[in-house]
Amino acid sequence: MADAQKRCFVVMGFGIKTDLATGRKLNLDKSYQALIKPVVENRQMICVRADEIKHSGSIDLEMYQQLLSADIVIADLSTSNVNAFYELGIRHALKPKTTIIVSEELLGYPFDVNHIAINRYTHLGDNIDYFEVLRFQKLLGETIDAVLNSPTPDSPVYTFISELIPPSLRTKAKEVVSQIGNALTPAAVVASATSTPEDQPLSILVSQGEEALRKKQFDAAKALFEAALGLCNANNDPHQLVSNNIYLVQRLALTTYQAKQPDYVTSLKNALALLEKIDLARTNDPETVALAGSIEKHLFEEGQGTEHLDNAILFFQRGYYLLHNRHNGINLAYLLHLRSVTLITDDENEKMADLVWANRIRREVLNLCKRDIKKIEEMESKVSKSNASISEEQEEMMNDQKFWIAVNKAEAHFGLKEMQQYEEASATARLVKHEDWMMDSFTRQLERVGKLMQKDLSPVH
Repeated sequence: MADAQKRCFVVMGFGIKTDLATGRKLNLDKSYQALIKPVVENRQMICVRADEIKHSGSIDLEMYQQLLSADIVIADLSTSNVNAFYELGIRHALKPKTTIIVSEELLGYPFDVNHIAINRYTHLGDNIDYFEVLRFQKLLGETIDAVLNSPTPDSPVYTFISELIPPSLRTKAKEVVSQIGNALTPAAVVASATSTPEDQPLSILVSQGEEALRKKQFDAAKALFEAALGLCNANNDPHQLVSNNIYLVQRLALTTYQAKQPDYVTSLKNALALLEKIDLARTNDPETVALAGSIEKHLFEEGQGTEHLDNAILFFQRGYYLLHNRHNGINLAYLLHLRSVTLITDDENEKMADLVWANRIRREVLNLCKRDIKKIEEMESKVSKSNASISEEQEEMMNDQKFWIAVNKAEAHFGLKEMQQYEEASATARLVKHEDWMMDSFTRQLERVGKLMQKDLSPVH
């Protein structure tokens, strides 16, 4: 009888996670899909992450069985994911060898793993550099080949306690593991895409939710993220909601307010209530506070009270100093400018203070634009010199970044009343390939800033 196909279980988070040590957002799905899964499958092995397992019972049971029985476990510790560390510890306790640890290069390794070999990769946040993909795929492939053929333990438990005997699965448990393995074949995953949400693995629900969100099918996206969150939190445990599913709550909040049901104001309030479940008052997650800032801004725009403008400023201020980026900066500058002409007060100093603050941040945004476009130009130069080709997805992402850099730059110059520089940046944005809604969004924002400028007394440069 032919040998059973080998299986690799990947221990890592999914979706977009924030590395709280650096404030960066990392798309862990990109890490999995570009760096890990192709390498494993090229070696004719089944590769699976926990969110790809179709299950009707406790996911924990199946996760433990995979940690014991998988021929290889690859643990990605990026963003210091506590679940990944926990599952890595279980694997090291259960299995003497064939465990590989990887992480994004800026992970601050804790003492307990700093003596263990960790293969590092560089993540750009939304994407991974083409050359980094090739480099790391080669490194990971060589590591897989080495650990499969090495008799030496890679678990520190079995390294230091040499007489320890690893446990084994009983017959019934082996049957369950085999069934899980069968459920992980590509055919099974494809078939699940046509089943009801309750029958689908988490990865399919999330993937379909992201696709619906990309197509602006907000009602469908909301339903899919709701189903995904329900699958993760079947016991409706609020503590489990906080620890494991911040990304899904963020996505559900986003699609809830964009779906505008039963009406816009109610949807905004419902979205804010969702974010409060993930400790909105104290969180340092930049994605959460930026989303809350947007919701509060819209509530103010819908006439729900000036306290929402103050809240929006506080959220974007927190996000800007957590993650020093263009998005939070340009939004914070606009909101401060808005408050400077909205304040119901006779104290002109208060109004002028907000306007000065807004313009200082616009100057900072211009420097951030310069920094970010330099990074893209360096990447393009590297590709050009090597005569390499980038994927359609990478090209689309780079165009999106170029567009938003140009419009952020244009808005900053416009708010500073530097009209020649504004026109130049706007022209650059128009030349970049983009979707119509992106330019519409920019145009509407400029109209808002223009109305503010008509009310303030700052000079034109």
